[in-house]
Amino acid sequence: MSNTAQSLASKRIAALLDENSFVEIGAGVTARNTDFNMAKADTPADGVITGYGVIDGGLVYVYSQDASVLGGTIGEMHAKKIAGLYDLALKMGAPVIGLIDCAGLRLQEATDALNAFGEIYLKQSMASGVVPQITAVFGNCGGGLALVPGLTDFTFMEEKDAALFVNSPNAFEGNTKEKCDTSSAKFQSEEVGLVDFVGSEADILAQMRELVSMLPTNNEDDLSYEECTDDLNRVCADLANCVGDTAILLSNIADDNAFVETKAAYAKEMVTGFLRLNGQTVGAVANRTEVYDENGAKTESFDAVLTKRGALKAAEFVNFCDAFGIPVLSLTNVKGFKASKCTEKGIAAAAAKLTYAFANATVPKVNVIIGAAYGSAYVAMNSKSIGADLTFAWPTAEVGTMDAKLAAKIMYADADAATLNEKAAEYQALQTSAVSAAKRGYVDTIIEAADTRKYVIGAFEMLFTKREDRPAKKHGTV
Repeated sequence: MSNTAQSLASKRIAALLDENSFVEIGAGVTARNTDFNMAKADTPADGVITGYGVIDGGLVYVYSQDASVLGGTIGEMHAKKIAGLYDLALKMGAPVIGLIDCAGLRLQEATDALNAFGEIYLKQSMASGVVPQITAVFGNCGGGLALVPGLTDFTFMEEKDAALFVNSPNAFEGNTKEKCDTSSAKFQSEEVGLVDFVGSEADILAQMRELVSMLPTNNEDDLSYEECTDDLNRVCADLANCVGDTAILLSNIADDNAFVETKAAYAKEMVTGFLRLNGQTVGAVANRTEVYDENGAKTESFDAVLTKRGALKAAEFVNFCDAFGIPVLSLTNVKGFKASKCTEKGIAAAAAKLTYAFANATVPKVNVIIGAAYGSAYVAMNSKSIGADLTFAWPTAEVGTMDAKLAAKIMYADADAATLNEKAAEYQALQTSAVSAAKRGYVDTIIEAADTRKYVIGAFEMLFTKREDRPAKKHGTV
């Protein structure tokens, strides 16, 4: 157990980890700097508690900043403790969790503190793709410290008192915190997309435990499996009714209906998250056209299009899954790209990143077409042409360049209504139906919606030992 007095920082660690599992490292470390009356300052643990413990029996490394010690500011020794924790995590192959509550750079240590920021950034960069990194913001996380959650894989944020910013809201001309709080959890989760989970302190600590239990410990030794007690052949009778809200669909097909959604408040037209299928953690990416609350009431609706934000959100998630060997399931229901002046500024680059993420990923990839699959937007959504190992389609799915009626209008612009309807029906049968796609080999199997769970589980079991060679290169540039 920690030798440090029961500060708020240590209480957070205790609430996060399995009971009595935390072992502190570096409790005796204090600041070395003596300038600006620092010699008289008491800096126990130099403002950050570091150590290791377990979550659901799995090893994790944790640091928790203590705002009662010089505001939790980062100085030379503070950073060395965090860097040392990363060194241990890389040696042992275990996740690193940071609990942030910090006033920023320690001004009394000036360039030493600035160098300290760089040391943390370096360790985070080296650990990226090797061990999962998670941060939770409970108090201030401003200036250069805001890069820390930006360099981690998942970020949690307390909904009321936490503040995450590079520049203070009051630093913007004509703005105040009361007018537009760009540092708030709401802004950072809904507008920026940096924050994955928002809630009370107790809520996010519980959510962190749930997420960690889903993730591999590192990029080589995957311990993210558990025994499945759910029926592998369970029929999901009402699954076809979930085509709009794919977060609900994913929950229905998951073992014991457990689905952990990431970045739920950002780009809601694209769902990303983790579920278990036969005990195996699988990453999910899905188009969404509707959002329903816990009472079954529809709260939002979207067009079935790929947006800039949605594409970037999905690409980032797929890259994480590929780095840690997590299979990817995609649910496709997309008719094209969002058409607006704002979206046009970045949709091509964003869609290219999504296409590259799916094409570049060597983990098992399964695509289920649950609705429309039109044009290049469909190709970007883990289509067979860019590397999906298996593609399933529901009988009602439509796969092609565009809606059959629109295609008929373009090809027979001068035809009467009866001819247009005839040609649209012909185009539907020959070019747009799931059956026509299956005849061409673009769909492997047409499945009933209710049987999606068992088919997807079977596919990932078959793909479990997948190996794929790629051209030798240092890394891609997309």
